[in-house]
Amino acid sequence: MKLSVLDQSPISKGNTAEEALHQTLELAKLTDSLGYHRYWVAEHHNTNGLAGSSPEVLIGRIASLTEKIRVGSGGVLLPQYSPLKVAENFKVLEALFPNRIDLGLGRSPGGGKKTRAALNDGYDKPLSSFSRQIKEVQQFLTAEIPKDHSYYGVSAKPSTKRNPELWVLGLTERGARHAAVNGTGYTFGHFINPDQAISSIEAYREKFKASSNLTEPKINACVFVVCAETNEKAEKLAKSQDMWLLQVEKGLDTRVPSVEEVESTDFSSRELSKIKSNRRRCIIGDPVHVYNRLKDLCDSYHTDELLLITNIYDFHEKKKSYQLIADYIKSKEQ
Repeated sequence: MKLSVLDQSPISKGNTAEEALHQTLELAKLTDSLGYHRYWVAEHHNTNGLAGSSPEVLIGRIASLTEKIRVGSGGVLLPQYSPLKVAENFKVLEALFPNRIDLGLGRSPGGGKKTRAALNDGYDKPLSSFSRQIKEVQQFLTAEIPKDHSYYGVSAKPSTKRNPELWVLGLTERGARHAAVNGTGYTFGHFINPDQAISSIEAYREKFKASSNLTEPKINACVFVVCAETNEKAEKLAKSQDMWLLQVEKGLDTRVPSVEEVESTDFSSRELSKIKSNRRRCIIGDPVHVYNRLKDLCDSYHTDELLLITNIYDFHEKKKSYQLIADYIKSKEQ
């Protein structure tokens, strides 16, 4: 089982964005030392609780502070940008950190209507162009723009011996098809929408077309995980993530609340029901329970790699969560 990380650089209440970004760097160094396979950073805009608005900048800094772990985006929100510029950004990163860079692409609009308009400088770019943009990113990376294309003769520079690994993030069969027809890896967002996992992954495998980037289907999946020494402690720590998810879904404060704040909050029956439902997106428990659930997901999704995301209030306990899981898996493999 390969373990990887998705980090949204969440800001806990009482902390600053600067602290959250430095915690991202600290967690990257820790997971590198623990043998995690990838470290991906997300892209979010116009939110007070997630500091990662520029994955390209973070990737360069993380890669410079780590040694072996692959570093990438989970993901660059391609509909807002020029495929050529995205390809060039990641070509530079690949030149600086050879064979360690991943380019994950997402279709999300990046925020509300005004935020997306600001990202696009007022130009209304349709989300329906996503698949075409993926293909162009790939063509710019490989210098394979066809002769009948208006951009023929343009390629992403600098030239590199290898290209970044190309992945598409998705939640549904539509997202899976974008990855499949363009011959990229596919990352399924179990942490957002577990209900469509099997149909989505099956669609990817069935429709996959080999490309110069990838000759066979390649899948990983991302899941919320909170691990502690005991199931009881993990459940308590996860309360901050429970409330954070409620706030995000309601469009409220997106900073991560403390466990004490959660325990002093009176939730409605509807909110409690939503918390219970959200737990389907999560694995919470001691190392034995977490390992067994992760293994079940790998078996169900026919993959050997999972990205773990842990958005709890206490950064020390967050680091320990990743440590406990890695240590247990190593002990199982010995």
